Amino acid sequence: MIRHMIEIQNIHKSFGELEVLKGVNLSVEKGEIVAIIGKSGAGKTTLLQIIGTLDRPTKGKVLIDGKDVFTLNDSLLAAFRNKHIGFIFQFHQLLPEFTALENVCIPAMIAREKEADYQPRAKKLLTDLGLAERMNHKPNELSGGEKQRVAAARALMMSPDIILADEPTGSLDEKNKKELSDLLLQLRKEYGQTILLVTHDKELAGIADRVIEIKDGVMK
Repeated sequence: MIRHMIEIQNIHKSFGELEVLKGVNLSVEKGEIVAIIGKSGAGKTTLLQIIGTLDRPTKGKVLIDGKDVFTLNDSLLAAFRNKHIGFIFQFHQLLPEFTALENVCIPAMIAREKEADYQPRAKKLLTDLGLAERMNHKPNELSGGEKQRVAAARALMMSPDIILADEPTGSLDEKNKKELSDLLLQLRKEYGQTILLVTHDKELAGIADRVIEIKDGVMK
């Protein structure tokens, strides 16, 4: 039996009377970049949150590397998410009181790793992403592009199998959009991650191996 990195089967999601996802099926292979596009309200972000185990579906299954993730209880699911899935959000979601280095270390701190183990790893990631001189700066001292690279380093901190990016270029100017597109391709090349993008940005979608549209809660 073929094991996909991500396999979603007949996913439905309702909020009260509103059915946002109406039976979505998708398979994504290891190392593949897939872009999900569609109008606002089509269900893109809801689907990404379910794949990322941040929300549970009303009906259906999500298998990650063959594991049916929603059979896990909440604490085991949180541990699974921290280890296997990295997130890059539109507005970075960096903690303002922490330095860039401290922000990148958060997933390892959640996993209760020893500082001596995770600090060198975080520093290497920031150095690899061109932020060696910015490690001790707080988010308000960084440019938009630098913040997004810090977010990418944080997403990579636990060497996850999957990176999920929700409108990652939405708050960036053209120069930084291009840099982020190049960065995602670099991450796939160097770290072998499977990357799932939700985006309105046609140029960003253009780096994907496949582009899938969601319309009215179903895939077209």
